[in-house]
Amino acid sequence: MKSSTTIKERLANLDWPAIEQSLWERGYAKTPPVLTSDECAELIRLYADETKFRSRIDMARHRFGVGEYKYFADPLPPLVQALRNHAYPPLAAIADRWMKALRLPGRFPADLPEFLAYCRKHGQTKPTPLLLYYETEGYNCLHQDLYGEVAFPLQLACFLSQRDHDYTGGEFLLLEQRPRAQSRGEAITPEQGEINVFTTRYRPAASARGYHRVQMRHGVSRLTSGSRYTLGVIFHNAR
Repeated sequence: MKSSTTIKERLANLDWPAIEQSLWERGYAKTPPVLTSDECAELIRLYADETKFRSRIDMARHRFGVGEYKYFADPLPPLVQALRNHAYPPLAAIADRWMKALRLPGRFPADLPEFLAYCRKHGQTKPTPLLLYYETEGYNCLHQDLYGEVAFPLQLACFLSQRDHDYTGGEFLLLEQRPRAQSRGEAITPEQGEINVFTTRYRPAASARGYHRVQMRHGVSRLTSGSRYTLGVIFHNAR
C-alpha cells in the first residue's frame, strides 16, 4: 500500500462488490493491506498517550477475556477519523440492502455525521473506536459490540501488529449461530495493515421463505507468544 495515497483513496480503490458478496455469504470480508507499516506504528504509539482516550477496560476484571482496550476520546486521531468517515458510506449502502432483505424498518444516512446526529438523538454521544492490546496468553471472548438502541450492522478490525514477528496465535474468530443447527466458526489469520469488515451482530441468510437473521459473535483466540494491537472502528456511538 502506497503511503502517498490518502485513506479515502485507498478505501475507494477496494473491490467493494467482492467485499459485499463475502459479507452476504460469510458475515465478514478481509481486505488487502490498507494501512502502511508506518501508520500501524503511529497508531500503536498512541496507546501510551492517555490524553487520547476516554476510558480503559481491563478485560479480565469484567470476564471479557485477558487483555485490555481503550476507547478514544473526541476528537479522534486524524487517521482513525478518516477510516471511520470514508468506510461508512459504502458500508451504509450495504447495510441498507441488508435491512431491505430482512424486511426491517429504517435506512441509514449516506454520511457519518448525519448518522452520528441520529445517535445523539438517542442519547449515544460517546465515541466507540478503540485500540485493543493483548500479550501472551491473552484472548477475547466471543461477543457483540452493542452500546444502546442504535447499532450500525457493520464494523472494522484493523490489524496493526505483524503476525509471526510481533506475535503468534491470536486469530480473529467469528461464530455463526445458525437456527436449528450447530454453530459454525471461522478463524481468520490477519496480516499487518489488513482490515476485516464484519457484522456487528447478524447477517442475512437466504432460506425458502426469503432472508432471515443469523446471529454472529466475534473474538480473538489465545496468543501463544508476543503482543498484538488492533484498531476497532465501530460506527455507532455509545451512551
